[in-house]
Amino acid sequence: MGFHEPVTGKPLNGPSIRPHDAGMRTEQLEYIATVTRLGSLRRAAEELRLSQPALSETVRNLERELGVDLLDRKRSGATMSVEGRELLPHIVRVLEAVDGLRAAAGEQHRISRMVRVGTVNAATVPLLVPVVRTFRAEHPVTQVEVVGAQQTEIQRALSEGAFDLGLVNHLEGDDLPTGMDSTRLLRGRPVVCMRPDSALASRSVVTVPELLAQPLVAMRSGYVMHRLVHRLLDGGAAISYSTDGAEMGKLMVAEGLGVTVLPDFSVVGDPLQRLGALTYRPLAGDVPRVLLMLQRRKADSVPQAAQDLHEVFVRRARELNGAA
Repeated sequence: MGFHEPVTGKPLNGPSIRPHDAGMRTEQLEYIATVTRLGSLRRAAEELRLSQPALSETVRNLERELGVDLLDRKRSGATMSVEGRELLPHIVRVLEAVDGLRAAAGEQHRISRMVRVGTVNAATVPLLVPVVRTFRAEHPVTQVEVVGAQQTEIQRALSEGAFDLGLVNHLEGDDLPTGMDSTRLLRGRPVVCMRPDSALASRSVVTVPELLAQPLVAMRSGYVMHRLVHRLLDGGAAISYSTDGAEMGKLMVAEGLGVTVLPDFSVVGDPLQRLGALTYRPLAGDVPRVLLMLQRRKADSVPQAAQDLHEVFVRRARELNGAA
C-alpha cells in the first residue's frame, strides 16, 4: 500500500502513518492490532499461527519504517508501547478501509460472475428468453449460460453447485425434492401439438384414442412429459419417435413427423406457432397439470447475481400469469 496520506485524507494529530516505497503491508498492521487486542506478543503469535520470532521481526520492520517503537519489549514479554497505542486508532482506520475495499471487490465479483441455468426447455420463448434479456440489461457484465438437460441432471447439478438455477417440469400432486428451494412459475395444461393441416386440428379437444391413432413424438425417458404420456395412454402408446426436449419435439412436428404432447406454456407464443407452422388442442378428460418450477439449492449464501436472476424469473412469471 504505497499511500502518503492517512485514509481519511486529513492530517492526523500525533504520529502519522507514512509508509515508504519499501511497502507497508496490510498484514503488518493486522499483526499490531492483534498484539494490542491480546496484550502480548506471545498470545498474538499463537492466534496468528506464527512463530514468536517471525512475528517480532515483522513488527520490527514496521517500527523501522515508521520510526516509532510500537512495542515495549521486556523479559516478561512484549506489550504495546504508549506510541503504539496512540497510533492504534489510525491503524484501525486503515484496516477498516482495506476491509471495505475487499468487501466491495468481493461483492462486485459476486454480481459480475457467470450465472448458470439448467432447463428442460419448457416455456423457452414466453419465459426464459425475456428473462435472460431483462437480466442482461440490468447486469451487462454478467454472463448467463443456459444448459439444456433432463430434470434429474439439473437437480444433481444444482445440489453439486454446478448450476445456480434450474427450470424443471413437475406434475401437480407429486412430491417436491428435498434440499431444494422450489418456486412455482407457471401452471400449464397438457396439449397436443400438431401441424395446422393435421386431422386433429379440426377438433376442439383431442381424446386419448384420437391421439393413439397418430404418429407420436414423445420425450425421452427421464422427462416429466414422457412419464405423463405413458400415464395417460396406460402403456398403449405406439411411440414413433423420442427426443430430448420440447424444442426438438416441436421441430419434428412442424416437419410433419407426427404430434407431441407438451404443456401449453411450451407452445403458446412459440415462433413456429406464431408463424402458423404449429397449432395445439387440449387433451380431453381430467389430465394432470404441469407445473414449471424454478429450483435452487438450499444454501446459507446465494450469489447476488443468482438472486437477481431468480427475481426476474418470478416477475416475468407474474406477468404471464396475469395475462392468462
